Amino acid sequence: MGIHKLFIRLFVFILIVSTVNCKSKTSTKNNEQQATILNHVVPKDSTPTYPKYLTKSYVLGQFDYTKHQDFVKIPKEFSSETRYLRREVFDMFHKMATKAQKEGIILKIVSATRNFSHQKRIWDYKWNDKYKSFPRNERALKILEYSSMPGTSRHHWGTDLDINDLEDEYFLKGKGKKEYAWLCKNANSFGFYQVYTSKKQGRTGYNEEKWHWSYVPLSSIYLKFYNQNVTHQDIKGFQGSHFAKDIDMITNYVNGINTKILAYKP
Repeated sequence: MGIHKLFIRLFVFILIVSTVNCKSKTSTKNNEQQATILNHVVPKDSTPTYPKYLTKSYVLGQFDYTKHQDFVKIPKEFSSETRYLRREVFDMFHKMATKAQKEGIILKIVSATRNFSHQKRIWDYKWNDKYKSFPRNERALKILEYSSMPGTSRHHWGTDLDINDLEDEYFLKGKGKKEYAWLCKNANSFGFYQVYTSKKQGRTGYNEEKWHWSYVPLSSIYLKFYNQNVTHQDIKGFQGSHFAKDIDMITNYVNGINTKILAYKP
């Protein structure tokens, strides 16, 4: 082989090796860039950070909201009785009610925060008096058509309120129908969502309540905390509490709510 041909072959070999190395470096760089982009677009799940006041006792309603610094007494023009809500929840309700009034709709709060003891009084009355003729296993389900077991009520949180009336029929005609229509059209823009909608789409738990609205920017956080920290063993301290596990209270009732609330991202 002549020196000239040997030189040409050596040159071609060097050229091939350089090209392969270049492609390898480019591929590695592209992979690194792609990984960086993916990590940015789809971050790893992080442990949720909750407010310091948010404890198991809080979501179970085992605290005195009348002495809690984050709760305010609702002014008489918005509630005929002494009731409380979280401060930011009432502020948003005030804004919503003000807008409604300008459009000829009056919104009044007929029920707001209820702690464990309050909810227990409601439950005990229905258990021992109103529905005492029902067998015990059926009695719990009958009460749960409209009333929560103590420790499972969203009213414990200071985020949920009942508006204008507590009967479904009120909202089916006349003034009540107009009020409900206004809420359906406008309430979401203030952060309020109807919790217990129609069960025709497969929602479980309580019957429909056109009056029950929740301030979801906060209640969605509390619901997530509840699901992560509360079990059926924590639902206790009242007659019939042992049925909580059999009924699967947490799945069927605590989470038996409007799908828009379940999907809400705070």
